[in-house]
Amino acid sequence: MLLGFACAVGVLLGAALDFSSYTSNSLLSNNKKKEKLARLIDYIEYEYVDDVNIDSIVDVTVNGILTDLDPHSVYIPQQEYASLSESMKGDFVGIGVSFYNVNDTIAVIQPLEGGPSEKVGIQGGDRILYANGKPLFNKNISNDSITEHLKGEENTKVVLKIYRKGVPELLEFNVRRGRVPLRSVDAAYMLAPHLGYIKINRFAESTYQEFRESLLELKQKGATQIALDLRNNPGGYLAEATQIVDEFLPDDKLILLTRNKKGAIEKTFATKKGNFEKGKLFVLINENSASASEIVAGALQDNDKGIIVGRRSYGKGLVQREMALGDGSAVRLTIARYYTPTGRSIQKPYDHGNEEYFNDYLNRYKNGELISADSISVADSLKYVTPGGKVVYGGGGIIPDVFVPKDTNFEKESLNLMLRSGYMDRFIFEVLENDRGYYNSLDFEEFLQTEMVSEEILQQFREFTRRENFQVKITEYRPVLKRYLKATMAQQLFGSNAFEQIVNEGDRMIEKVIELSSEE
Repeated sequence: MLLGFACAVGVLLGAALDFSSYTSNSLLSNNKKKEKLARLIDYIEYEYVDDVNIDSIVDVTVNGILTDLDPHSVYIPQQEYASLSESMKGDFVGIGVSFYNVNDTIAVIQPLEGGPSEKVGIQGGDRILYANGKPLFNKNISNDSITEHLKGEENTKVVLKIYRKGVPELLEFNVRRGRVPLRSVDAAYMLAPHLGYIKINRFAESTYQEFRESLLELKQKGATQIALDLRNNPGGYLAEATQIVDEFLPDDKLILLTRNKKGAIEKTFATKKGNFEKGKLFVLINENSASASEIVAGALQDNDKGIIVGRRSYGKGLVQREMALGDGSAVRLTIARYYTPTGRSIQKPYDHGNEEYFNDYLNRYKNGELISADSISVADSLKYVTPGGKVVYGGGGIIPDVFVPKDTNFEKESLNLMLRSGYMDRFIFEVLENDRGYYNSLDFEEFLQTEMVSEEILQQFREFTRRENFQVKITEYRPVLKRYLKATMAQQLFGSNAFEQIVNEGDRMIEKVIELSSEE
């Protein structure tokens, strides 16, 4: 009876499951196709006349496969995966300092805000000479080796012996390693008595929490309007972006929808009472605002919440999922497309190959759309209308409601590139080292009121750039250069909030937002 019952169940299951599209021949054929690549690699490894690095062959093969899919499906090698994951995690375990290796000695640039070193009183300019009795001053010691001595398990202790200029004896600090935040909110401060400003550099695991804390602090300071700066933000985690949008939209408003290869649609709605549903909102974007940044801008624009200010965004409307490959590497594979609440896709075309896709910035520069909104190409077939009657377009990026042209002056752009790339950091560190006691004694308000960059420092910077084979026209852009050097100084003394506050002085988009915010 049992045997007969089992046979009957088998027959019924066989009838219920449709294998008609998967004949034995097609299954074997599919397996053979999959086996072909593995067999070829085995032939090369065991039969090829010369020794070959099989790992590199596999990496090249995987990259080649993904390149043929779309521009954003990418392979992450094992050696890059750990650091990439850490940058998106929102924190790491260590003592929490940024440093240079100066004359074979670890020189602290600054203790990281909220980290263990800041809590015990380590300062910028300190030299870390010993960690648990082991000398860290050595011509052959690498930054990786230094990091190994300073990082460790959470709550473990490390005894640091530090030289501080002007102090005759070495200082000893007992530092308990802990979680050091890698902040994704660069700045949060008041632009005007009623207007708060928040800048987000990426969407990591901690971004929503950082954003929410910043938003509540600004509300306490009297902010009834918010400028949300997403310029040069490449994106990140989708969930963090949707939670931020949720703070601005009423319950049950559609934030976005995604559609996979099978046509399955998943919708995301606002689910709670947000902390800024009534206030006036401005979202700043540019040609480097991508992915999750565009989700935020698109969701708010399509729900008639706020004003989008800037230039057309990057145009990435593909959703990726990270998948481990079993050897410490991973693949970030496109699994769906996302659409804004009105149903528009903002993914720019990629059917002419990756090279043309990634050269889109040059095309925008050539066709003039970085300096004129009239040069932005739109298709009537991709026109959508928001509930409030605003016309918006799909087909490649979010087009702002208020256009602000890019400053295309080459010399000024070069200075901005130097600022954002960290080129000025080492020079400013040397300036601070000349009188570390004075600079460390300043509070931020004193710093703001003082002209920190003298003509002498400007000339020193000119000499520095000459040594580095980089020429700067100081005469024409003296005020901008002074501001950028002062901002870099503020970064090392007071952190990113101070840096952004100084850099934003005279910023075209910021000035436009302040102008719009004062209009009734």
